[in-house]
Amino acid sequence: MADNNLFQELHDVLQEFKTFLDGNVPTIAPAIQAIASLIPQVTDLIDQLISLMNDLKSEIQNLDVSAIPGLEEATQFITMVKNFLGAAKNLLPDQAGTIDDVLAIADVVGGLSGLDDVKQEILDTIDAIVVHLNSLKP
Repeated sequence: MADNNLFQELHDVLQEFKTFLDGNVPTIAPAIQAIASLIPQVTDLIDQLISLMNDLKSEIQNLDVSAIPGLEEATQFITMVKNFLGAAKNLLPDQAGTIDDVLAIADVVGGLSGLDDVKQEILDTIDAIVVHLNSLKP
């Protein structure tokens, strides 16, 4: 995979978060518990973060790109669309919001070709993060 794509970036960010938690949970846990005694909503923050992680995991699990014929060519098409939209955005300032919406979709679609390279690692990393987050709850 020559270029980073959305899924590789997601993998990298999740791995960085996990690595941080790996080294800091013993320090963070007592602090979170002390904060939760003052601000009980901290527990809600952790619960919501866990819920988002589980939602993300479910979405990633449901993406099966192995059976998509012509995925490589479709990815090249998306790259061309993104290049066009990037160039056109300055010429169509009134359409900037629409262009940004299309670019966001293009980022997801364009990243599909690299998903299988990092899919299991993303899922495993999410699981490890959720274990850490659960250990932080008072």
